[in-house]
Amino acid sequence: MKAKTHTVKVVRWRFYFMLLALLCLLLAIVWHLASIQIMPNESRGYEFLQKQGLVRTLRLETIPATRGVITDRNGEPLAISTPVVSLWAQPQELQLSIERVSELAKKLLIKPSVLKEKLSRFKNKEFMYLRRHMTPADAENVLALGIQGVYAQQEYRRFYPAGEVAAHLVGFTNVDDKGQEGLELAFDKWLTGDAGKKQVLKDLRGRTFKDVSLISEARAGNDIALSIDMRLQYLAYRELKEAVKAHKAKSGSVVLLDAKTGEVLAMVNQPSFNPNDRSGLKVHALRNRAMTDQFEPGSTMKPLTVMAALETGRFSPTTEINTHPGFVRVGKKTLLDPVNYGVMDVGKILQKSSQVGLTKISLDLEGDVIRNMFFRVGLGQDTGTGFPGESVGTLPGYAKWQPIVQANFSFGYGMSLTTLQLAQAYSVIANGGEKNPVSLLKLNEQAKSTRVVQPRIAKQVATMLQRVVQKGGTGTRADVPAYYAAGKTGTIHKVGNNGGYSDNRYLSLFAGFAPANDPKIIAVVVVDEPSAGQYFGGEVAAPVFSSLVENGLRILHVIPDYIPAKSEKIVHKNNKAVAKKEPLS
Repeated sequence: MKAKTHTVKVVRWRFYFMLLALLCLLLAIVWHLASIQIMPNESRGYEFLQKQGLVRTLRLETIPATRGVITDRNGEPLAISTPVVSLWAQPQELQLSIERVSELAKKLLIKPSVLKEKLSRFKNKEFMYLRRHMTPADAENVLALGIQGVYAQQEYRRFYPAGEVAAHLVGFTNVDDKGQEGLELAFDKWLTGDAGKKQVLKDLRGRTFKDVSLISEARAGNDIALSIDMRLQYLAYRELKEAVKAHKAKSGSVVLLDAKTGEVLAMVNQPSFNPNDRSGLKVHALRNRAMTDQFEPGSTMKPLTVMAALETGRFSPTTEINTHPGFVRVGKKTLLDPVNYGVMDVGKILQKSSQVGLTKISLDLEGDVIRNMFFRVGLGQDTGTGFPGESVGTLPGYAKWQPIVQANFSFGYGMSLTTLQLAQAYSVIANGGEKNPVSLLKLNEQAKSTRVVQPRIAKQVATMLQRVVQKGGTGTRADVPAYYAAGKTGTIHKVGNNGGYSDNRYLSLFAGFAPANDPKIIAVVVVDEPSAGQYFGGEVAAPVFSSLVENGLRILHVIPDYIPAKSEKIVHKNNKAVAKKEPLS
């Protein structure tokens, strides 16, 4: 039996209607795709989608700028910037890989508990540092883990090739490359460069895969050439460190000045610190004592008092002063000499550092005459270096000078100064009465000097100071082999806890210059609280001066004044050796 078949008859208009509907749907899809990918100015067209894509992948990156290089006067680098990598994290992303935090911490060389605690504190933040200033190789090892939320950025770290030798002068920067101490702080704006900017494309892991455009180039900071000579700096550092250690001193400072220009050739302090590793840094070691610590200069002021006396015309180098019986009463106080020197000329008073002789000279003058001389050579005022925290010292003035105050003032008590100020004051004597501005930067041309003392008077004082280091003087250990030197010792009682002067705390000083007839170097040595038995300036500071100046002049290729011999000295005049038995005056 055959099955019945039914034929479904489709109404023609329905067929065409469905066909038209499908065609319209196809055209709508094509139109939508065209509006997305082709048609401009659509509210959510291809331009919108491209922008949204760029928002998610296009980033504005900072191009770090290198900090300017600091060098010594001969181009020896003292502070340079090296490229490093800092790793940071997006805390919310890193939380998604919390099971890998321990693995990450191990690579970062920190404890997992520390990293987890930090991640907990920053969980609502969008940025946190994981580790700063890593070497590129170490940073790459961490990034190779592929942990989500860990990113890198390029930075620069400051490195100091001279280490602790020039630390107090150069200073250092912080982790963000901003100057914190020393000349790094003083010239921070000059040394800091201008960061650049660029647009880059990044993937979902924050890795840059394409540089899109450079908006602005990074500009490196400006370089600085300091006035110091690292050969002399190393020499001064070694000599001072050995002296402080040998005499078990609390601290010490040395300053070397160029006698002709006022440039600082060396400046060192003890104790020091290593700016490349400040993990165990002690605050008291940060001070540049040569410029910040004030002290009473004691007998090193006697040449300046004599210079003031000579200027009045009432005294000359040969004027005789009777110091008998070896002491003098000023008010209720008695001022003593070690022995009764009797009658001495002014030159010998300096040679023996006679307190009695200086007292009689000073009391014959007005107090303001002495103070005016001290001020003219640079005391009680800024040296003009611009160094952060530099002290100006104290230089009191009185409407009426009490005799004992005037006497004490004339040999360096009742006032204060810094090691650098003392060096500048002695440069006036060495430079024929002209005062040069002190400079920590290398000078391309000599700064204008100021005449503060007549050349004849400055020369007379310089000649008298030669006798201090010769036989019979207080500073014979400051004698410089092959060169004639000049200078003055100082042994200062420090102020005690009760307000008076201590009987067993001293400051040992020597200030001078060489060669005496044509000075090239001014040197000041300060040793604070030597406690190994010796404490006189002639015992503690003078030998440092001798060794430092002798080797320093040889480094600078200064022709010797004479060739030391048992029976005679050979001096050089016009590059010819000439026998000379007596001291060169």
